[in-house]
Amino acid sequence: MHMAFLSASERAFLRAASRLAFCNPFLPERVEHERAALGAEFADDGPVWSFSVHEPERRRTNVWRIAARLDEFCPRLRNKLAAAMAASDEDRVLYEDCVLNLLYQRYYPRFFEAGFGEQKSAGASRWRFFSEFAADWRYFFQIEGLALPSGYEPGHTFACFRQIQCAFEHIFQNIIGNSLPAARLRAAVWESIFSHDVRRYRRTLFERMGEFATLITGPSGTGKELVARAIAESPYLRFDERRMTFADDDAMLFFPINISALSPTLVESELFGHRRGSFTGAVGDRKGWLETCPARGSVFLDELGDLDPGIQVKLLRVIETRRFNPVGDTTSIRFQGKLIAATNRDLAADIEARRFREDLYYRLCSDQIATPSLAEQIADSPAVLAESIAYMARKITGSDSEGLAAEAVEWVGKNLGRDYSWPGNYRELEQCVRNVLIRRDYRPTERRTSDGADDLARELRGGKLTADQLLRRYCSYIYQQTGSYEETARRLGLDRRTVKAKI
Repeated sequence: MHMAFLSASERAFLRAASRLAFCNPFLPERVEHERAALGAEFADDGPVWSFSVHEPERRRTNVWRIAARLDEFCPRLRNKLAAAMAASDEDRVLYEDCVLNLLYQRYYPRFFEAGFGEQKSAGASRWRFFSEFAADWRYFFQIEGLALPSGYEPGHTFACFRQIQCAFEHIFQNIIGNSLPAARLRAAVWESIFSHDVRRYRRTLFERMGEFATLITGPSGTGKELVARAIAESPYLRFDERRMTFADDDAMLFFPINISALSPTLVESELFGHRRGSFTGAVGDRKGWLETCPARGSVFLDELGDLDPGIQVKLLRVIETRRFNPVGDTTSIRFQGKLIAATNRDLAADIEARRFREDLYYRLCSDQIATPSLAEQIADSPAVLAESIAYMARKITGSDSEGLAAEAVEWVGKNLGRDYSWPGNYRELEQCVRNVLIRRDYRPTERRTSDGADDLARELRGGKLTADQLLRRYCSYIYQQTGSYEETARRLGLDRRTVKAKI
């Protein structure tokens, strides 16, 4: 009697484990795949996988239960394949996927120690466990007389595993919050690194994701730089099996420029570099971040909305052609890395007002991430506030943080209440915790809401405006209400082009 390679229950488990191997770990679909794999043994921990200050080492029970099952299944299936038992194409793909899942979980602690733990200071020697990984690889994949469908390579897989582990840790530990908006943010960052299709990424995109610029938008203080850093510090690094090292393993990968903090001349020099004598004070040649950035690195432009229009044109050329010229030089240089930009401004309004180039925006928006406000997170999950305060307290005082966290939570509850909007977001929350630590008090900045009419009336009474200034201010005031050049022009009895020029 012919014996099937997989029973129905085995195939159902392996299909779920296969989907888990390639899914986004921060999306709710992961929970459904775990449930399908484990059945009655599934432990329901909720839909959101988030860092917990109180349980920093906590990992999902389901992950290890599935790994234990795979540790039992995969050797048995390997022996069936070695015995030339007939297996369908789907069965062989399931076998490959589930062995990958097993090997990733088996070596996860080693990758963590080498990349984040005590072994990180050991230099190139910390990756020598590749020898053990390669032995497991040969056992499971190099079966005499059997050609597996995907033709995976051990070195490339080792590099992918290292990147996946690195990306997970950067996202999990730095983008906190147990709300659904925070979970969606973590999932979006994961897709910025790997795309939505990890299989395709593994085949071809691992070499090309740096070609896509990423635009991060959201209110000030919502962690846009943390998002940029998580993306930048999780690149694919090629593994050299002979030397047991990763390319650019210790290289600087994140090159941030705060545009609002520098003059246009300095921004241009920081970004593109300059040659001696190209402007006053240029006493020598200087490489900019675009030239310094390695192939797997990222240049981060914070406060993109403040970028000078002249530099916007040059940046557009970098995105379109991957080439640039240092200030004062006619030699073209290739930009090898990835471009990440962030802004808290409404770029659509800036485009309408001709402060930001539309063509540059469309070059940047192939990959967009929006960071939620703290108020959005608290509205979805009130526990976010206490968890965030505990995170801030640990960041400020280290191990002696429990007392400060409890004190800050109590103070906020008594003095600001549950409905406080936290207009400064996480940055304001951190300063609140610091104020409570020092003075047991915090005084939020009073924000005066005004639509501009009061300011305009005050300056009119003071006789401080010229006729042209008055027209500009009044056009801007009406445009703020209508949001339309046409409607503003109709109300004021002016030509649309005049209105647009005055705003």
